[in-house]
Amino acid sequence: MDIQNQYLLEMIDIDKTFPGVHALDRAQLRLRPGTIHSLMGENGAGKSTLMKCLFGIYKKDSGIVRIEGKEVNFTSPKHALDSGVAMVHQELNQVLHRNVMENVWLGRLPLKKYGLVDSKLMYKETQKVFNELEIHISPTAIIGTLSVSQRQMVEIAKAVSYGAKIMVLDEPTSSLTEKEVEHLFRIIRKLTMQGVGIIYISHRIDEILRISDDITVMRDGQWITTKPATELDNNELIRLMVNRDLTHRFPEKTNKPSGVMMSVSNLSGKYEPTFHDVSFTLRKGEVLGIAGLVGSRRTELLNTIFGVFTKESGEIKVNGEEINNSSPVVAIRNGFALITEERRATGLFPLMNIYFNTIIANIDRYGKLLLSKKKISNDTRKSIDNLKVKTPTAKTAIRSLSGGNQQKVIIGRWLLTSPEILLLDEPTRGIDVGAKFEIYQLIINLANDGKGIIMVSSEMPELLGICDRILVMSNGRLAGIVERGKDFGGIQGEQEHILKLAGTYI
Repeated sequence: MDIQNQYLLEMIDIDKTFPGVHALDRAQLRLRPGTIHSLMGENGAGKSTLMKCLFGIYKKDSGIVRIEGKEVNFTSPKHALDSGVAMVHQELNQVLHRNVMENVWLGRLPLKKYGLVDSKLMYKETQKVFNELEIHISPTAIIGTLSVSQRQMVEIAKAVSYGAKIMVLDEPTSSLTEKEVEHLFRIIRKLTMQGVGIIYISHRIDEILRISDDITVMRDGQWITTKPATELDNNELIRLMVNRDLTHRFPEKTNKPSGVMMSVSNLSGKYEPTFHDVSFTLRKGEVLGIAGLVGSRRTELLNTIFGVFTKESGEIKVNGEEINNSSPVVAIRNGFALITEERRATGLFPLMNIYFNTIIANIDRYGKLLLSKKKISNDTRKSIDNLKVKTPTAKTAIRSLSGGNQQKVIIGRWLLTSPEILLLDEPTRGIDVGAKFEIYQLIINLANDGKGIIMVSSEMPELLGICDRILVMSNGRLAGIVERGKDFGGIQGEQEHILKLAGTYI
């Protein structure tokens, strides 16, 4: 391959402006065939915007895109897919009530004579791709019944089925177990051996350094540098992303848990698959973590406490009084708030602006017949300022914000309800190191104010870094409770003990 065509993909001096925001400023990316090229930067750095310009979701204002030396301008995702460019988004966008194979072949269903769908061929071709990728999911399973990690594997299989030569993976491991991550890496390596170029977006620096050939860092919509992964380390990557040293990943633990504010006794969910006979306490001013593998029913536990799911049996007491969170509305009245795992599916109103997404859980506060625009504006501005949401105005559509800023808006929404107990399900999923620190500090500050925090996380360092105690779930059972700072042989010993407990009932 000559010098001019040594790159599979070239994106040169890409500019993109939205109202009030210069999202991309002469951004650049060059991808070599058969390599994994990681794209890094804080939330709002322009990573997703650059990829959406490539994929035909956004139209770039200026700049050049070349594939194998030929200039292209994709006008839609279908145009990009048909040209061999596929993108697996962090926030999955699937038809949940249809089956797996229909989602894989959506928009290009194989047809028989007279326009009838050839279901047998569709099943055969789906199974063929699944076999190649070692994915053990039935092509006829309804997509909405699958776990997030399974649905993500379906999206990767869909991209492969297009015969893509360029594949963009946006936070592909954010909801995967370690075993599933290893499986994904095997798939990626197999694809690169076939000459496929992978653009890999992730905030997990250790993962990036392990799997990447090249790394590009962006900041404030601009290209900062591109280097071989072998020339970078954790500290240097953080410095390049945030333009400052981040020597402490977690804020100082200043909260002081006191008396019990909530007790949960022998709680069981009603509908399988669920959890059984879980008991624990939450102290005032405590950050209580929940660890466990995918399938341990951590999310189901939070949803049942909040009244999203129905409980079969058990008792919840707050300040010594039994409560019955029969629905989320009742839970909110009882001083609870829930930040869900999947922002797009269950957290955001994507077609609405920041105003709406901020005040919707607290709408009664602003009037019965006529809403007070002044109160709404004041609360929204206060929320934006306090949580440092990067946005030109409060009228900006929520879907145009980065994932981290969307998460901040959701947190701000629930803080306006003045909750005493916050249930956080993967609160920093898909968020960069700088924004993570801000959210950790917010959690510590809330605990300092006497709030009780229950936090599910798949990131062990996160749980060990900010939690006071950690509940460990295993296959729907409470396997044990680890109190931070006790004698398990230090942090490494605590981590090993938690992992051992997580496998107790497997």
